[in-house]
Amino acid sequence: MATQTKNLLHSHSSCPCYVTSQSNLIKFRRTHVGFEPRVLSQNTKWESLSLSCGRKSGKLEKKKWEVKCTAEGIERGMLMGRRGREEATAKELVPERFKVVVLLACVMCLCNADRVVMSVAIVPLATKHGWSNSFLGIVQSSFLWGYIFSSVIGGALVDRYGGKKVLGTGVALWSLATLLTPWAANHSTTSLLAIRAFFGLAEGVALPAMNTLLSRWFPNHERASAVGISMAGFHLGNVAGLLVTPIMLSTIGITGPFILFASLGLLWLSTWAHGVTNEPQESQFISKSELRLIQAGKTDSSPVRDGKFPPVRLLLSKLPTWAIIFANVTNNWGYFVLLSWMPVYFKTVFNVNLRQAASFSAVPWGIMALSGYIAGATSDYLIKAGFSLTLVRKIMQSIGFIGPGVSLLCLNFANTPISAAVYLTIALSLSSFSQAGFLLNMQDIAPQYAGLLHGISNSAGTLAAIISTIGTGYFVQWLGSFQAFLTVTAVLYFMSTIFWNLFATGERVF
Repeated sequence: MATQTKNLLHSHSSCPCYVTSQSNLIKFRRTHVGFEPRVLSQNTKWESLSLSCGRKSGKLEKKKWEVKCTAEGIERGMLMGRRGREEATAKELVPERFKVVVLLACVMCLCNADRVVMSVAIVPLATKHGWSNSFLGIVQSSFLWGYIFSSVIGGALVDRYGGKKVLGTGVALWSLATLLTPWAANHSTTSLLAIRAFFGLAEGVALPAMNTLLSRWFPNHERASAVGISMAGFHLGNVAGLLVTPIMLSTIGITGPFILFASLGLLWLSTWAHGVTNEPQESQFISKSELRLIQAGKTDSSPVRDGKFPPVRLLLSKLPTWAIIFANVTNNWGYFVLLSWMPVYFKTVFNVNLRQAASFSAVPWGIMALSGYIAGATSDYLIKAGFSLTLVRKIMQSIGFIGPGVSLLCLNFANTPISAAVYLTIALSLSSFSQAGFLLNMQDIAPQYAGLLHGISNSAGTLAAIISTIGTGYFVQWLGSFQAFLTVTAVLYFMSTIFWNLFATGERVF
């Protein structure tokens, strides 16, 4: 028996450990495992000990007459037997933080798909009601009327109450608004504009909640990748909306895509309500080792929500804040021009039908989803390699602005829908590097007030998006082409790059 014990322990070991006593008696309490006292005839050398659960190397605590084996998770490993080990292993196959990011990616996909439905459905609606290009811009921008207010309010609510409840409430409200949109369009233009504004009001909480939740659930060296995954879902929402909506419009009618995506939102909500917490330490499903990994990877402890309204004047008094605001303005300006007008652009400039226009429009967003993750992974790699956080944020943001600016200038010379799709794909793919720039920088400079800072910058960006969305319609109607507005957008990208590199920082400011 002594030889068997020695061999068993030797087979799972790596660090030497000696056990001796006057009587050479090792006492084990009789437990679930069924160990009983055994007398060893000589001093026994145990090379090491490890547990089958694989969580952490075993630790031997030597006393005069007994040896105790302690390790994290032993109750779920040795003392629970084979079945317990299998359940514990299955539970830890997917870390809890990965479940959180998958749910966030799914809801961001729905968030953007619900927006895009209207960008496609507006083409048959305009034909039915005889809307002009200038009025199309007003309808497209009506979503932003509510969005501009809820960004600040939603960001403050996220800082105070956490992201779970705020995001869940937002999803419930915007799903309802999506469901009511076709009814409002048939009723009157006033009803349609009101519902779209309410829809924007509900969706304004999504990005601040996402950003705050990811900062709580992921260590610093994984945060850019987590944002990349979540935003990949956001961009795939464009693909889903652009591909599914024309099919459902031609088969079911205008109500079809709105009912589908509203139902998916309510389905997601049923999973979210019981599967996520605001902080990882509040979760009953997270393992101790994963919690330690998250906490060890943070330079600052999680902010305490004290119920006080954050100091807005203080936030606006620093140039790094304005670097983020200006970056958000530029990003939203370009993003919403392409999001709202891309199907119309392909149909007007190249005279393709609605399905073809939607297909050409979908390709760039699909590539953007992949490039966003690549940007996040690259950012995390550079941080792990020892590059300063400030330098990494500046590199990522510079790529995210210079690339789209050059691509939009080239788009003016595209003479086929395929070449136009290539330039748009390059523009959107490179713009996704902004996710590892200004979007993450909010948590860098103001972790305690990141939700409000996101709301302030997003409101400024939304105002820019309203101007650009409406302005595109008037420019096209006035000049008869998209070229002038694409050039203005490219110049804005270049100016923002200069401002960002002068005043942005990765150090904590607030």
